[in-house]
Amino acid sequence: MAVARVKRLPSRPVILLLQVAVLIGFFLIWHVLTATKILSPFFFGTPLAVLERTWSDFASGVIWYHLGITLLETALAFVIGTAAGIAFGFWFARAPLVSIVFDPYIKAVNALPRVVLAPIFALWLGLGIWSKVALGVTLVFFIVFFNVYQGVKEVSPVVLANAKMLGASNRHLFRHVYLPSALSWVFSSLHTAVGFAMVGAVVGEYLGSAAGLGYRIHQAEGVFDTVGVFSGMLVLTIFVVVIDAVVTVIEKRLLHWRPQEAQTTNAQG
Repeated sequence: MAVARVKRLPSRPVILLLQVAVLIGFFLIWHVLTATKILSPFFFGTPLAVLERTWSDFASGVIWYHLGITLLETALAFVIGTAAGIAFGFWFARAPLVSIVFDPYIKAVNALPRVVLAPIFALWLGLGIWSKVALGVTLVFFIVFFNVYQGVKEVSPVVLANAKMLGASNRHLFRHVYLPSALSWVFSSLHTAVGFAMVGAVVGEYLGSAAGLGYRIHQAEGVFDTVGVFSGMLVLTIFVVVIDAVVTVIEKRLLHWRPQEAQTTNAQG
């Protein structure tokens, strides 16, 4: 007869130390490979040069203006795309006829590669921030939309029937049944949506703009400044992680009723 064994995960500080160790290991391997010329520093840069460039950009204040533009575009794309995704997700999930009629069109639009829309948005909205916001919205919207739609569809019919039997109105159903059911799906999608909002902003800047991190990366790439390209990528990575951490904090506050993730894993012996 199989005996269940329980493996307890390390504490949070230990996990954090392991994550930092992975990062340090990555930089050490990068440093060794470029210092021994196994990888050419011209094509791959060096970690010390990238860190030095990033530090000097922040210290001199050069990066702040461009970072502010990119974060503004990312925030607008994230907020607008999320709001639209939630609204349309609820609507389509509660209106079966609308869902069936628009189903092929939603799938067709979702299948479009978003990058090809960037020149069109630039033509319609100019090279300012709104063409980048529009591109980011198209990326964020469908991620949130499909998760909200599925979250509402996953509501237990037993719970729904009991609530209706107790006299719950549509407003009460939305607040106490549909919304709690969809929130878990919404926040799951927001972690991905944050990254896609920034991707939309940076790709838009890369293809045509006069400011932003994508613009700086494009400028560095144009003069074969590999260190500048990696430095821009490092800044983007840091701020995506920070924004994702903020989303996690908000998620824990709003979903405090949800059971915490299991701290143990079971293994069959």
